[in-house]
Amino acid sequence: MPTSYLTKNGYIKLQKELDELRSNKRSEVAERLREAMEGGELIENAEYESAKNEQSFVEGRISELKQLLANAHIIDYDEENGDNSYVQVGSTVYLREDGEKRSDKYVIVGAAEADPRNGMISNESPIGKAVLGHKAGEEVEIETPDGSIKFRITTVKYE
Repeated sequence: MPTSYLTKNGYIKLQKELDELRSNKRSEVAERLREAMEGGELIENAEYESAKNEQSFVEGRISELKQLLANAHIIDYDEENGDNSYVQVGSTVYLREDGEKRSDKYVIVGAAEADPRNGMISNESPIGKAVLGHKAGEEVEIETPDGSIKFRITTVKYE
């Protein structure tokens, strides 16, 4: 599995999810399975099927998280020794579309932690790829299905 980039907060969040799945969710699903098995005929038991599906999902997610965390490269920005003048994974970037007055805020994160609705975009996304390595004041062009859009990077920082 390739390296995944995670912020410290993203790593902690995924580790908590893994711990929760291992310590609580697994036993809850096992209990549901046990109860469904006691309920009689397994062939036509909807509760048993539902519990088996959930068990499969939980075990798959546990496996996925274990691999993800084992191969994670944690972005740990050192403000004293680091260079926050250019965009990198972990940067908070403010972008202004050509001709617009306001800047939109994005945090550049690894794909595993991306949450575009909350302004956390992947370094592999079109915007993420376009801004990596650039500095505040620079203009970048982002290719979209509807054509290219020009943005100016107004601010780069770590929060």
